[in-house]
Amino acid sequence: MKNSGVLPSYVALLEQEEVERRAKEALTLYSCCTLCPRSCKANRLGGEKGVCKVLDVAIVSSAFAHFGEESVLVGRYGSGTIFFSECNLRCVFCQNFEISHGGEGREVSDEALAWIMLRLQEEGCHNINLVTPSHVVPNILNAIGIARRKGLRLPIVYNTSAYDSLETLKLLDKVVDIYMPDFKFASRELSKRYLKTADYPEVAFQAIKEMHRQVGDLQVSDEGVAQRGLLVRHLVMPSHLDDTRQILSLVASISKHTYINIMAQYRPLGYAYRYPEINRRITREEVILAYEEARRLGLYRFAD
Repeated sequence: MKNSGVLPSYVALLEQEEVERRAKEALTLYSCCTLCPRSCKANRLGGEKGVCKVLDVAIVSSAFAHFGEESVLVGRYGSGTIFFSECNLRCVFCQNFEISHGGEGREVSDEALAWIMLRLQEEGCHNINLVTPSHVVPNILNAIGIARRKGLRLPIVYNTSAYDSLETLKLLDKVVDIYMPDFKFASRELSKRYLKTADYPEVAFQAIKEMHRQVGDLQVSDEGVAQRGLLVRHLVMPSHLDDTRQILSLVASISKHTYINIMAQYRPLGYAYRYPEINRRITREEVILAYEEARRLGLYRFAD
């Protein structure tokens, strides 16, 4: 599962002026927003905010060389991580609650976002890691086009909740090199309770299948750094191991070669205190059982 490293996909698209065309197409969605599966139809160009609470300018909380991500992203010099504020989900337990619910951050123009990407490249980062990007895809596409013309050459990581529309993902085909969805729940009931949207399971599964269609299984360089492909995250939740089993089964049905991070760092943040069943840390036994189930299903590529 290794390659010698190639230029990111968007380089060829940019030469055909395709990135700019897609950015313009995506921008039109802001006038009656159907960018994400909520299709709230807010006129974000006209000052109307939808579920994500963002207009037509991206809000960035922070941007830095991140050494706490998966080792295949971090490498030696870190993952160039850009945290976007707000979100199209309303996860009651969000591990970045101040950013996703509180809107912590500042507005940045597309030009400024491009320069942030270039700065992270200058610092030696191995990739540009876009965290919670689903609601600002038009800005991202425009910024990538600007940054590439100024010398950007790093792989793009789309670090998402997986609540993404197929139409928007198709705008990202051959622009994103590494998709990293966090597959949260397989149950509509749990999704409605904790994410505030019942259709999450089917939307996320179809989105992840489309991501895999675009980029395939994760490929890494000889130095062990991700170059292209799918990396799935799943945050193990307290009291819901049966749902974890369903998630892992769905992931295995896409590809048993899927690189997966079974995350054990859940903490009861945000509004989790209102839900007694998730108002605790997970146990070591829950994590062990999750890994055992993954192996039973034939999954074997685990992140560290």
